[in-house]
Amino acid sequence: MSGSSNFRPPAEDAWVHTYQTLLPQWQSLSHSRQSIIPISISRVNQFDAGRLDIEMSAMLKEQLVKVFSLMKPGMLFQYEAELDAFLEFLIWRFSIWVDKPTPGIALMNLRYRNERALEARGKVRTGLEGPGLTVAQKLWYCVATVGGQYIWARLQSFSAFRRWGDSEQRSVARGAWILIQRIEGLYKAASFGNLLLFLYTGRYRNLIERALKARLVYGSPNMNRAVSFEYMNRQLVWNEFSEMLLLLLPLLNSSSMKNLLRPFSKDKSSSSKEDDFACPICQASPTVPFLALPCQHRYCYYCLRTRCAAVPAFRCSRCNEPIIAMQRHVNEPKQ
Repeated sequence: MSGSSNFRPPAEDAWVHTYQTLLPQWQSLSHSRQSIIPISISRVNQFDAGRLDIEMSAMLKEQLVKVFSLMKPGMLFQYEAELDAFLEFLIWRFSIWVDKPTPGIALMNLRYRNERALEARGKVRTGLEGPGLTVAQKLWYCVATVGGQYIWARLQSFSAFRRWGDSEQRSVARGAWILIQRIEGLYKAASFGNLLLFLYTGRYRNLIERALKARLVYGSPNMNRAVSFEYMNRQLVWNEFSEMLLLLLPLLNSSSMKNLLRPFSKDKSSSSKEDDFACPICQASPTVPFLALPCQHRYCYYCLRTRCAAVPAFRCSRCNEPIIAMQRHVNEPKQ
């Protein structure tokens, strides 16, 4: 009874005091669980988005050029910089300005996020949420992408047309040309450094995005890529195949290929006589026939002369024998 008499029940408001004591510890624990979650945005997706935007601009430009196809040739070429700036402004007006991604960014399931607002807030739950660009960021984005590219393109074309780079020009024009070249070199060096940082961190593809703190993040965490890998693989195969053909075609000799495929050709008997009198280069009857020496096969003067001038060791397209001279053919065959 003595022990039970010493035990006193807690006061009625004791739980309130305990709650207020433990509340700061609980809040600090909950905040630590909601710290910034590092999320990696695919670098390939970001590069593909930029490439798709370039292709979209090229498609729009091609359609717009077709509208002026019946006008005076060369007139639209004078305003090519204005045309490019106009198309870039249209894309910006109907995408970035209205809080929507550009066509390429939308296909890659990306959007722009204001990183400055996240730095001030300091808490991110999933790594994807966050406010879009502010009005000032949108306007500066338009000034840099549309106005900056237009002014630089016009400045380069004007300086090249005025020949500022010539040594005979005045010192002011020459100095302006050197200044333009230095600015271009600094910009390229800064872009290369930004590219290395982008490959390392995965943030900010170009200097404009880095200056504006406009980062590309996923628009929806559950959305797949809109561009199929099958289409991309097909494009890569055709691009590599076309580059291989462009590399190999100048190395191939048309006459040697014809001699190689001649045993497999059809209708040899019917076309043998015609082939003897036709020029083996243009496959037409020579208007000014000349004989290749020493094999004495008939050629057009222009065809044989240009080939011998272009290739000093030119060989006959019929017998593959080196041609050392050419002679006019006097006796014409009777038709």
